[in-house]
Amino acid sequence: MAEQAEGTVVFGVFNETSGTESRVALTPDIVARLRKSGVTCLVEHGAGDAAEYTDADYIAAGAQVCDAETILEDAQALGFVDRPGEALISRMKPGTWVIGMLGSFTDNEYVETLEKAGVTAVAIERLPRQLSSAQSMDEMTSQNSVMGYKAALVAANAYGSFLPMMTTAAGTIRPAKVLILGAGIAGLQAIGTAKRLGAVVTAYDVRPASKDEVESLGAKFLDLGLDLSAGQGEGGYARALSAEEQAAQQAAVDEKAAGFDIIITTAKVPGRKPPVLLTERGVAGLHRGAVVVDCAASDLGGNVEGSTVGQIVTEDGVKVIGAPYLASEVATTASNLLSRNVADILTHFIVDGALAVRPDEELDQAMIVAGHKPLNAQKEA
Repeated sequence: MAEQAEGTVVFGVFNETSGTESRVALTPDIVARLRKSGVTCLVEHGAGDAAEYTDADYIAAGAQVCDAETILEDAQALGFVDRPGEALISRMKPGTWVIGMLGSFTDNEYVETLEKAGVTAVAIERLPRQLSSAQSMDEMTSQNSVMGYKAALVAANAYGSFLPMMTTAAGTIRPAKVLILGAGIAGLQAIGTAKRLGAVVTAYDVRPASKDEVESLGAKFLDLGLDLSAGQGEGGYARALSAEEQAAQQAAVDEKAAGFDIIITTAKVPGRKPPVLLTERGVAGLHRGAVVVDCAASDLGGNVEGSTVGQIVTEDGVKVIGAPYLASEVATTASNLLSRNVADILTHFIVDGALAVRPDEELDQAMIVAGHKPLNAQKEA
């Protein structure tokens, strides 16, 4: 058993690195911060290596580096970059807390698996983002910011010319024309990065507030001639469009897209099928050598019709890059931001030195998807 002071919560993270994931759910500086909150941290050997955090870094910060079995035995709470698989869940002790993006909106069978295992599951995708107290816990915001930055770099790398205007002895090269579809956190970061690289940037989003945000970054707002007055949804997300609205948007975007060299789509919806923003017709209208980066590409589909994870080149010579793992490609900083989100969620649920759910807390009721045990019941137990 790992040593722990009376009243402390023991928090563990695993080595989740894979072919598409380099992040870790806890970084050494957050270990030091959690210790001040009475949290003992357990880290699996090598968990931070891919993000450039060594076992020695964790030990120096006050964490205990150990094997996965020790973490499963001793930890009261577990933090994840990706959700744990069923094999790992089956090894967890009943009463263990699981914190991560659990896909609870669409995968009821997975939530039932967590419930049957007797764990308390905290689904970060259900965080009420409109609450000021939730801002530091917002993994979607922090990771989408990293994603938007990296998306602009991926597009620039794939594009066969310069992004800025260049005057050379052989003539002047015009700047690239970039279109960002979706002006949320990722889209705004993509706008800022593409602008800093010297591109002429235009963006579009259905939310009314997005026009001012886009223009504040020096980009143009794409006028599709559509009514945006009802595009704002709850919790900071764009609302789902009706079939008629979506068809009108798609047709208008397809028509306008032909004038751009690079298109970046960023309209992810947590745990749900993303909206199609650019159809096959729109892709077919792009010029040879144009680049499309679809940050929402997944098994559920993407913002670009026909996109898949990875790069394809159409018969007309358009590069379509399905890139859902961009945050992992900036693993050091992305891990640090993610670690802060997870740590703040963990400490929110610590009441009088123990993990607890408060029935009167909106955030608690929103995020707990399995194993809900009210505070009063815990005390009685």
